[in-house]
Amino acid sequence: MRKLQTLVAAAVAATLLAGCGGGSTPPASTGEASGAPAGASGDTLVIYTNSNGEGRGDWLAAKAAEAGFKIEIVGAGGADATNKLIAEKNNPIADVAFGLNNMYFSQVKNEGALEAYQPAWAGEVDKGLGDGETYWPLVKQAILLGYNSDKISKDAAPKDWTDLWSKDEFRSRYERVTGLGTATAQLVFAGILSRYRDDSGDLGISDDGWKQVEQYFKNGSPAVAKTDLFARIASGEVDMGQMPSSIIADREKSFKVNVDTVIPSVGVPLAVEQIALVKGTKKKEQAQKFIDWFGSADVQGEFAQKFNSMPVNKSAQAKANPEVVDFFAGLKQQDIDWNFVQKNMGAWVEKIELEYMT
Repeated sequence: MRKLQTLVAAAVAATLLAGCGGGSTPPASTGEASGAPAGASGDTLVIYTNSNGEGRGDWLAAKAAEAGFKIEIVGAGGADATNKLIAEKNNPIADVAFGLNNMYFSQVKNEGALEAYQPAWAGEVDKGLGDGETYWPLVKQAILLGYNSDKISKDAAPKDWTDLWSKDEFRSRYERVTGLGTATAQLVFAGILSRYRDDSGDLGISDDGWKQVEQYFKNGSPAVAKTDLFARIASGEVDMGQMPSSIIADREKSFKVNVDTVIPSVGVPLAVEQIALVKGTKKKEQAQKFIDWFGSADVQGEFAQKFNSMPVNKSAQAKANPEVVDFFAGLKQQDIDWNFVQKNMGAWVEKIELEYMT
């Protein structure tokens, strides 16, 4: 159990999906240039991301400064960052966006807010993990159901999300969300609703599928504003809840709890966090240089060593924790039609918020 826990805990994202961080990220961080050759410009790049939590934003600001970039990091949940990019498409504030998964970036692309750019490292990644044109993959992250392994044995733990509301012992013992503005929350529901696809059903989902959503909200313990899930687990208020693999290691240390994770038979949603050039940036050349630098094998390799992430860059994987590489190699990914999800997610969110989220 502890080995699996360690592997999952080590799988840190650069955030969907989750992130794909699990919520709104910390305030903006700014790095001042030090004159290193990669940046070599006085312009400050504005970077939108949902993946600057757990110290990643501070690390990136410092490393970017060493490379000669001035950056201002603006953090937000995945859905919120997506909406912001789309709302600002005619007068963009951001120069670069990263951390958003395929589902979000496809929305931004469809709204005409991204500009095609092929990074210098494009040949070192699987282009199929992005769109091979405007957004390019950086890291992988698993979207997981985690539980207090100090209190619940693996045999007694839930085997799937649906166990939470269908089995008496788990009702009221799991944290349920009170908002759908994050990548992690939306990917959890994408993973659940995709199992109940019915083209003749409401928004492409069968009545049974919407029943699952209703029961999820009815039987869960609502998230508490400004109170971390792990704090609630540590206090015994709840025993389990959603989490991207990125947060587990730090949260375990901070709150002195041990968490194991559930891998349903259908697999888990896998978020691939991307990077893209914002259309209309007035600092295009500098933004392209930043993308070339950040996604490079050297930087992604350093990031993997620092945060135990799973880089997509094949050359960077040599520097990643071997246990993390092995974990993702053996991880069962849920088969999800992301085109179907992307097409319907906005309407799903609206229905959930109006009908079930009370």
